[in-house]
Amino acid sequence: MPNVDDTSLIRLREALLDHSLYANVVSVSDLRFFMEDHVFAVWDFMSLLKRLQQDMTYTRVPWLPANDARAARLINDIVIGEETDVDPDGDYLSHLELYLRAMRDVGASTLQFEAFCSMVRVGVPVEIVLTRIGVAQHVHDFVAHTMALANAGTTEEVLAAFFHGREDIIPEMFRRLLTSLYDVKYDNHDLRHLIYYIDRHIELDGDSHGPKGRALLEHLVANSPDKAAQAMRAARGSIEARIALWDGTLSAIRDGRSAKSCSRPEPRDGGGLAVGLH
Repeated sequence: MPNVDDTSLIRLREALLDHSLYANVVSVSDLRFFMEDHVFAVWDFMSLLKRLQQDMTYTRVPWLPANDARAARLINDIVIGEETDVDPDGDYLSHLELYLRAMRDVGASTLQFEAFCSMVRVGVPVEIVLTRIGVAQHVHDFVAHTMALANAGTTEEVLAAFFHGREDIIPEMFRRLLTSLYDVKYDNHDLRHLIYYIDRHIELDGDSHGPKGRALLEHLVANSPDKAAQAMRAARGSIEARIALWDGTLSAIRDGRSAKSCSRPEPRDGGGLAVGLH
């Protein structure tokens, strides 16, 4: 990829990997706060991927061959791994479903996210749903940023955000989180599905999808400085959005510790869940 202000991207990447959040997930309560926020990032990842599948494969009827079979193969491989991976017992399920299973294992609430999915499924716009169910502002901002890219970004911008903000950096983020998970006793809660989810991302993104995604992005912007600059801005914006998400989640974890003697804040256990699907 052309060298367009990549020093700032490197600094942002380092800031994200050095974030204090990973070392602060040191109890079951901390992990619940983390997962109840992070599940929305697990979900919106697929919107970026599906946008790339629309752009780089042929999903319409009548069908025609993709313009670039190599790019189509890469995107379809990632879709298979994310949407229909193999779980620890040999069954097929999406990484989102695996993550929700991991949340239930540790007692994290899935009510807010399930309400979100129910409303999106019947056609309520994502931005309206996020407000209606009362997600934290940092979660709202992160998802809104992702969806704006998925809906209106150029192919190069979406791919840059997907590669730099997800595929390339997720393995390193998760390695840092694993360090905390392995160092802490979780009161006999089952972390099997969470560890498996993390390990799968480290394996798939780090060993295969990440390097191929980099090559594809470099190919798309190779002959266009303007496209390269747009892609770099999207990459920086994606990492900045993740840092802001982690900032908010870390604050929620610390606030939760301060209020440990009280019940969990109601909005994080569903907030506006009483609202109907209208």
